[in-house]
Amino acid sequence: MITWKEETIITANIEHVWDLFKDKNIKRIMPKVLSHELVEGEETVAGAKHQQQYGEGKRVETYIVHTLAYEDYENEKFKKVNFVLGKAFDTTFSFKLVKESEQQTRLIYEGENKGANFIGRAMLKFAGNKQDHQVVLDFLKRVKSEAESA
Repeated sequence: MITWKEETIITANIEHVWDLFKDKNIKRIMPKVLSHELVEGEETVAGAKHQQQYGEGKRVETYIVHTLAYEDYENEKFKKVNFVLGKAFDTTFSFKLVKESEQQTRLIYEGENKGANFIGRAMLKFAGNKQDHQVVLDFLKRVKSEAESA
């Protein structure tokens, strides 16, 4: 199993940053997501389900993303999701935004990736933690860049 918890301070209003996590903007912060369509429930409610397509090179994976938690308060925002990729990897992660000031937001990105079967567990065991950690840091950097550039 791989786990992570990283945070960064973004020089932007919390509402502006939160907007990047909405369905219409998801490709801005997750460019490898090819499609993200609501198939059950409402976008802003726990229990929502989205069909997502993710592209890595020539390979495209389709899976269902389950929204496990969704909280939208004035000074704090939180979204937690789960999906199983390729029947091998069970991934859960969350985004928490905390209003530090009118123009500063703390983003806390945390999650885990575990093998959903023997092959997935074996692949994670041999995967490079350094590379996985870089993916997490790159994501934080992309969100920060998108939020601060607009």
